[in-house]
Amino acid sequence: MNSVGSMDPQAFERLCQRLLRESGFIKVEVTGKPSDGGIDGIGVLRMNLVSFQVLFQCKRWKGPVGASVVRDFRGAMVGRADKGLIITTGTFTSDARKEATRDGAPAIDLIDGENLCYLLKDRKLGVHIRLVEEISVDDRFFQSI
Repeated sequence: MNSVGSMDPQAFERLCQRLLRESGFIKVEVTGKPSDGGIDGIGVLRMNLVSFQVLFQCKRWKGPVGASVVRDFRGAMVGRADKGLIITTGTFTSDARKEATRDGAPAIDLIDGENLCYLLKDRKLGVHIRLVEEISVDDRFFQSI
């Protein structure tokens, strides 16, 4: 996670873009403009016959992301997309998680640092997986022959 945490913000946005593409999004663009209202990118997720416009925000933070970030992001996405996604290298406070699924408001999906690591591993992005086989000899087996 140190490699991801030390990336510059634009590189982290591109990593999130790649992760979304590898996760089935058919179109993903990083917008990352200073006047974007907290929107770092937009993607289209196609599920069978239905497509969803998804706005995403990338937070390369060490600490927790609070409820105000979720509220501000929701405000920025109103009328612009069907779904929202916040990806962070840190964690989300319990209030942020409650805010993301608050009744009467569009749900926002949250990916914290732990889930981000799992997704990168699962999609083999930036990691190499090596399985190690350990063999031990059963001397009793050979002595009994």
